[in-house]
Amino acid sequence: MRFRCVIFDCDSTLCAIEGIQVLGAAHHQEIARLTASAMQGQIALEQVYAHRLALAQPARRDLEALADRYVATLVPDAREVVRALHAEGIEVRILSGGLRPAVLAVARALGVPDDRVAAVDLRFGDDGSYCGFDEASPLARSGGKRAVIVGWDPPAPRPSMLVGDGATDLEARPAVDAFIAFAGVVRRSDVVDRADLVIDGPSLAPVVPLALGGVPPRSPLARAVFDRGAALLAGQTLEESTP
Repeated sequence: MRFRCVIFDCDSTLCAIEGIQVLGAAHHQEIARLTASAMQGQIALEQVYAHRLALAQPARRDLEALADRYVATLVPDAREVVRALHAEGIEVRILSGGLRPAVLAVARALGVPDDRVAAVDLRFGDDGSYCGFDEASPLARSGGKRAVIVGWDPPAPRPSMLVGDGATDLEARPAVDAFIAFAGVVRRSDVVDRADLVIDGPSLAPVVPLALGGVPPRSPLARAVFDRGAALLAGQTLEESTP
């Protein structure tokens, strides 16, 4: 199957960090514990979302610094993959429970338009201090990614593929045509076990052959990353089949 849209998660998928853990470095252990529990589906996201931000208290300048960290930690082949998908006429969107000011920096670095990004807005005081987040955002609660995909205007073209690493991504599976678990940063066994396909290595290059249904691209711009991704998938399959 050739897909018409690929939707990416941000943290631990497009980028090799969890933004909330960077913002809340002073409370690293507690925030990491809460994040892991939510991403593994052990507790509902809404039980931890506000609490993590209350601990982190991210000011405007902290979001600017996080934006720089996100772009600096893009996973291998992220830029090439998005470029190749666009060259093949495949729409790319970003769907994240992360914070919109920083996630937009990732989108812009990758050439994804702002209106194809869904993330959580923040409120700041006149001095740039943290004043809260958009509590009405579906992305701050469990099941929110599915709700966003279903309600997106304009709708994501179908067939659509979602690439992500956590339970909040897996929850959106009924709203797309395929869910790809990206385990190149963090491998979450419950998510991997229930995904349609898994990318085990650190590179996102396999997304291109998967999105094109294994058919080589028409665009020369996409061929190199397609071949790299196909080779990685073949090596992954061989490794899985080796006793």
